[in-house]
Parts: sequence; C-alpha cells; structure tokens
Amino acid sequence: MCCATFMCGLDFSIVTVALPDIGSSLGFSSAGTLQWVATASLLPSASLLPLFARVADLVGRKKLFTLGVALFTLFSLGAALANTPGVLIATRVGQGTAAAMIAPAAIALMTGYFPEGPQRARALGLNGAVMSLGFVLGALGGGVITSGFSWRWTMVVLCVMGALAVGGALALPTMRESSTAKRMDIPGAVLATLGLFGLVYGISTGGDKGWVRFDSLGAIVGGLVMLGAFLLVERRHPEPLIPLTVLNRPTIKWSGLFGVVTFGMCAGTTVLLSLYMQNVLNFTPLQAGLSYLGEGAAAMLGGMYVSRLLGRFGGAKVLAAGLLIQGVGTLAMFALPENTNIPVLIVTSSVMGLGHVFSVVSFITVMTTGVTEEDQGVVGGLSQLPQYVAAIGVAGLSAIAVARTTSLAGGSAPDAAATLGGLHAGMVTAGVIALVGAALATTVLRKRTTV
Repeated sequence: MCCATFMCGLDFSIVTVALPDIGSSLGFSSAGTLQWVATASLLPSASLLPLFARVADLVGRKKLFTLGVALFTLFSLGAALANTPGVLIATRVGQGTAAAMIAPAAIALMTGYFPEGPQRARALGLNGAVMSLGFVLGALGGGVITSGFSWRWTMVVLCVMGALAVGGALALPTMRESSTAKRMDIPGAVLATLGLFGLVYGISTGGDKGWVRFDSLGAIVGGLVMLGAFLLVERRHPEPLIPLTVLNRPTIKWSGLFGVVTFGMCAGTTVLLSLYMQNVLNFTPLQAGLSYLGEGAAAMLGGMYVSRLLGRFGGAKVLAAGLLIQGVGTLAMFALPENTNIPVLIVTSSVMGLGHVFSVVSFITVMTTGVTEEDQGVVGGLSQLPQYVAAIGVAGLSAIAVARTTSLAGGSAPDAAATLGGLHAGMVTAGVIALVGAALATTVLRKRTTV
C-alpha cells in the first residue's frame, strides 16, 4: 500500500521536472499546452476522489485498490510509448483516474487492517513519510533521468513500481467488509465530480492565465455552485455519496481544512523554492533536486517517530505542533539570501518538511478515528482530497510572489533582487497561514480528539 502511495507521490513531481524535455521531444505547440501533461493527471485525481471513495465501500476496498494500481501501471506503460502530445495527455488522464481509485482505497485498507491506536498511527506515519518522500525524490529522480536518459524513463520507473504494487495488492490478506449502502448516488456523484473539476481547473489555470479570465473565474464560480447543489442533493438522498452526518463531524471538517492548509502551503512553498534555486541561485535541475534531500530525510525521520508522539500527546496536539513547525520553517525562509547559502536552505526546508509530515499524519489520524466500518472508504477519500486541492496554495502563493516581484521591479525586467523579494513575500505568507492554522487547531480540536 505504501508502494502505491509512493508511486502516486512520485508521479506529479517527476513529470513536472521532465516537462521541458517532453515538450521538445513530442513537439508541444506552447508552454500552456505542455502544462496539460501535469494538469491532465491532477484534474481527474481531484474530481473523482469522492466517487471512488464510495465505490470502495460498495465493491470492496481491496478490489478497487488492485484495479487502480493495475490501471496505473498500464497507463504508465502507454505514456512511456506515447509518440504524440494527444496520446500522452490521454494516458495522463488515465493515470490520474487510477490514482483517484488508489488513494481512498489505500487509506481505507490501512484503517481496516490496523485498529485505532498505536498500530494505525505507525502505519499512517509510514504512509505519510513515504508520500512526502515520493514527491521529494520525484524532483531529484526527474532531474537525473532526464539529464542522463530520456523523459520516457520517468514513465518506465512508474510502470515498474506499479507492477510491484500490483503484486503486493494481490497478496493482501482478505478483509471482512460490511456496507449498508447498496446503490450509487448518481446525482451526487455527478455534482461532486463537476464541482471539484471546475474548482481545481479554475485554480490551476488562474495563476497562469489570470484570475479574471472567463475560463478561470467561470470555472471556479461554476464549481462552487455545483458543490453547493451537491450539498442540497445529499440532504435528500437516502444513500448519499458523502453522508452529511459524516461531513459535519467537527473532527472531519476541521482536520480536512488543516489538511488543505498543510498541503497547500507546503506545495506552494516547494514551487517557490524551486524558482529560488533555479532563477536566483542559477542551480541546474539536478542541483535543485539534490537540495530537496534534507526535506526528504526530515520527512522520513518524522514519519518514523510521529506515531510515538500521537500515542503520547494525541492527534490534536501533534497536528497543531506540526503546523507550528511547518510555519516556523517556512517563515524562516525570509532569511534565504541572493547568494548561495546551503545550510540555510537545507535547514529551513527540512524544518518545513518535518512539520508537514507531522501535520499530514495527524490530520489523517484525527479524521479517520471513530469512523464506522461502512464509511471508511468515504472518509479515506476525504482524507486524500486536500493534497489534490493544494493547487490553491500553489496558485495563490505564486500570484503573491509575482505581484511583489513586479512591484519591486518598477515596470522593468525583474532582476535577481526583485525576484527574491517576490519569493520572500510568498514564503512569509505561507508561514503566517500555517501558524494561524496551528493556533486554530489548538482552539477547535482541543477537546474533540484522542488517539
């Protein structure tokens, strides 16, 4: 299950680094078109999560998980063999759809195999560390592979990992599952899918095209309307896609919000760090990838020890502490200089990564604690949704950085100092939001969770 999680985390970052090589190899017409190689996977992953979360409860978590990793493997092979932009984007859509099957089923399986308490905390801790490590090593691996071989080998790596995950899925022990749901909430599934698609699409494209453009703003507004209609439908449906009794539980809605905060601010800051290393320090993609190793090591260390902290202090306190650590590490990036200073870069990114893993594992633990057997799949999907809605953080922090850079440049082409000033503005914003999240978590979850 962790192999599949690692594979999904690796997918996004390893492809992002390989985008320039993909564009020149397949002849993409523009940078905007090339960006669809990444977006084509993100959109179905985010929009189809609620649907497949309920499917996991209906058809069985193990069946859906096995099907998801098998399809991911096949689509990765198809992407490796793609010879036109259209074929590659189509296979990326397939990969994203398969990831939407894997994510909720994997968490639901973990919460089913491991009872609440120390065992589940250790399993989720390892899963959270592997997820973060996959993203970090994807940046490094993408640089190494595209520099020495070809972008196609990034897809081959995913295909090999998928084959290993298929073997592991088939070897999973049988789990006794019970569900009171007998049929699918079709109206709810359609509204949730369209709503999340519009929201994520608008946010993902708004930062590049402009927030006031009809296709970006219209998609966001339309997505919000669809999600509002979804809530109204769920109130009346006898077997809702996401029962409102589940969605309204304080531990689920609040921990979901904190999940969006930790994923959004970490993902957005990671993008800003990449721009800092390549546009200010003039690092090569390989050097930039190597600079993330400290963050990856901190993620693994945090994943190994977070279960002990959860057992001693409880999910709410660890979540607040994780957001606090992430916020402090991110805020300290204001000290990143115009000239190379590796110790400051490594320390700040590592502290951010450590706090992020604490936050991820603890918010998922809080969210999945006390959930009934028939709702494990739904809650598993909800716990994975924040990482795909993290486009909010990426787009928002990037927009802040660009606005500040433009202001400092005064109408001329921005130099390194103006670029750094803009990046500092985005990083400070991310740090402040994480610290506000820590304070809010301390307040709203103080007496609501025990692990």
